[in-house]
Order: sequence, then structure tokens, then C-alpha cells
Amino acid sequence: MEGKMGELPLDINIQEPRWDQGTFLGRARHFFTVTDPRNLLLSGAKLEAARNIVQNYRAGVVTPGLTEDQLWRAKYVYDSAFHPDTGEKVVLIGRMSAQVPMNMTITGCMLTFYRKTPTVVFWQWVNQSFNAIVNYSNRSGDAPISVRQLGTAYVSATTGAVVTALGLKSFTKHLPPLIGRFVPFAAVAAANCINIPLMRQRELQVGIPVTDEAGKKLGYSVTAAQQGIFQVVISRIGMAIPAMAIPPVIMDTLEKKDFLKRRPWLGAPLQVGMVGFCLVFATPLCCALFPQRSSIHVSRLEPELRAQIHQQNPSIKVVYYNKGL
Repeated sequence: MEGKMGELPLDINIQEPRWDQGTFLGRARHFFTVTDPRNLLLSGAKLEAARNIVQNYRAGVVTPGLTEDQLWRAKYVYDSAFHPDTGEKVVLIGRMSAQVPMNMTITGCMLTFYRKTPTVVFWQWVNQSFNAIVNYSNRSGDAPISVRQLGTAYVSATTGAVVTALGLKSFTKHLPPLIGRFVPFAAVAAANCINIPLMRQRELQVGIPVTDEAGKKLGYSVTAAQQGIFQVVISRIGMAIPAMAIPPVIMDTLEKKDFLKRRPWLGAPLQVGMVGFCLVFATPLCCALFPQRSSIHVSRLEPELRAQIHQQNPSIKVVYYNKGL
């Protein structure tokens, strides 16, 4: 398939990630590249250039002088800023590359200002607003989501987070101070369990597209949507664990020392820094827990869909779907 001397062949599959997604390590390398915060600094012109390289290559046109590494770099720049199914440019803070800096700031503040009710409410609200943008930006498939559904999910998740945070805050008043520091984590975990299924309720009603090995659409499955959403909830909670469990223990020890007692203003930046350090690793590693293109056995699908697939091709035993992020 070689073109002119030294020109790239057209058989590199840039629809798929560069590394083997069947292994945890391959998925981790993929997500370290996708969540790289440096992608946020790229100019609009660079994003457009990457989009052109990718779209031309998919159409069978190789940009002259392009190397394989440059092609993959363009693919990852493209993926970092454009939605995989709709091709729309994702709003800056909804991109996967914004996860670490945004979460680092919000989580650091939730963990720092956990003592007073107004600040608890404010930061839980900020966090859920950010989550709503991310969930909307990275929703799976072409499932259009109405403004009403968005609003319902947003209000419910914010309420859930605030109620959990304030409920636990009053409950932990009489417990050791260290316990109180874990309240924000419980609130975030509770909110994720409400937020993600609600944001993606349409997928739970209509189902998400399932395809065969080659990517041919076979129908829509609610069972696949449930499995995908469950996996996303688990990895989102996993992402928050190191960032919300390690800094509180360290801060609890540090705040008893003279160094911080004399410089209380250092508390928030220290906390944000530690959270950031945890998130740089936790975000890609938790995204990598489950394959992005997940599979489900045909026998576990809805009876009508099973019959439909059997009619189209009786030899298909496993189907695939995009689980969203």
C-alpha cells in the first residue's frame, strides 16, 4: 500500500488507539496521552491542522512528508479536542485534558474548605457544575440529550452532593477531626452515582449502539448502556480516591506542626498541589480500568435484540459498544 517513496502507507488504523487496548498497560498509555493537560495550551490553528491531517488520512490522502509519529500525534491532539461520535469541538473545560487542572483546583478547595456550611455548599455546587459539563461533553454515542434532562440531572446531582456533604458533616461533628476530612469524598462518590446515570438517562431508555467486530451497527441495547454506565461510575469514583484520601491524612498531620500553624495560608496551595499530583496518575489509570470499546456477550442482551442479531448473523457471539468516559 506504499505510495511514493517514503510516503506513509494508508493502512494504519487511527480509528483505534495506538497501544493495545486489550491490556491495562496499553489503555493506561493511551489515557496518559489523552488526559495530558499540555493539550489545553494548543492553539486553535494547531487543533485545526491536526483535524485536517486526521480527516485527510481517513479519506485516503496523506499529508506530504508526514511521519507515523506525527500522524499519531495529530490523532491524539484531534481526539483531545473533538467528540469521537459527533466530531464537534468540545468546550475547553469539558475536554479530557482539562480533567487534571480543573479537578485539582476544585477537589483541593473542597478538601480545604470543608468546615463551614456555605463553603461546603459552594464547592460541591462548583464540582457538580463542572461534572455536568464533562458528562455532557463526553456523552457516548449520538444520543441527543435535551436541556430538560440536563437540568434535572444537574439539579439532582448537586442536591445529592450537598445533602450528603451536610448530612455527614453534622454526623461527624463528634468524631475525630480526621473523619470530617473524608466527608467531601463521600459526597463526590454519592453525586457520581446520581449524576452519571441521570446525565445519560436517554441511553438507559433507548440504549446505545452495539456493533460487530468490524464496527457495523447491529442495533441499540439498554443492557450495554447499563454495563457501560456502571463501569464509568466505578472509574470516576476510583479517580477521586487517591486525591481525596491521601492529602487529608497528610494535611491532618501537617496542621498539627508549627510550620503550618505559623503559615496557615499555605494550607490551600499545599492541598491543591498534593491533589494535583495524585490526579495526574489516578485520572488516566482509572480511565484505563475498563476498555473504552467494551464488549458484551450476545446472550446477555435483550431478547428482541438477540433475535435481531441472530437473524442478521447467527455466528456473532460478542458485540461491542463505546462505554463513554
